[in-house]
Amino acid sequence: MTSLRQITPLDHLLTEAQRALDTVFGNPPAHRPYPAEATPDVELDVDERRHAAGLMRINHVGEVCAQGLYFGQAAVAREPETRAHLLEAAQEETDHLAWCAQRLRELDSRPSLFNPLWYAGSYTIGTLAGLRGDGWNLGFVVETERQVEAHLDEHLGTLPPADLRSREILKVMKIDEARHADHAEHAGARRLPRPIPSVMALASKVMKGVAYRL
Repeated sequence: MTSLRQITPLDHLLTEAQRALDTVFGNPPAHRPYPAEATPDVELDVDERRHAAGLMRINHVGEVCAQGLYFGQAAVAREPETRAHLLEAAQEETDHLAWCAQRLRELDSRPSLFNPLWYAGSYTIGTLAGLRGDGWNLGFVVETERQVEAHLDEHLGTLPPADLRSREILKVMKIDEARHADHAEHAGARRLPRPIPSVMALASKVMKGVAYRL
């Protein structure tokens, strides 16, 4: 009888490295249909196309960051249930990543040049959050997703009116993000101390300013 091979720290390291490469440089496929598939792709003028691409690049960066956060948190989660919750959410974020990448291609644009930096920073933050314990880990998920919901609302209000395809993508993403936050709350998330959400919001504002252009 052949015994099962024991997973080593090197195996974990290689797994995390592969996840990073797939997120930043790969083209991971979505497991759900493209939300904009049945929506007509209306011609946008130059300024509308540039603005829509900037917003979708921000959303693509947000999904790169979400992958880094969730994988970093899952790597140090203490309970199997918490790890499973994080990895399940990460899979839906992979769908978002693929959808945003496809929409950027449709808009003749590209992802952020700083995606490796965004991922590395987010993975580090996720790991540090996870080391505080699963309650804080889940609390970080709640705050992250609530802030993402808010900026998706903002984007839905500022997209060019004719850009219905981007709008359909963001509507589905917003529903998913709200569900991730709700599930984390029900799983025992702790409320983060007051300075942390403000720092997260400031970091998000800087990221959005850079990603819109680069």
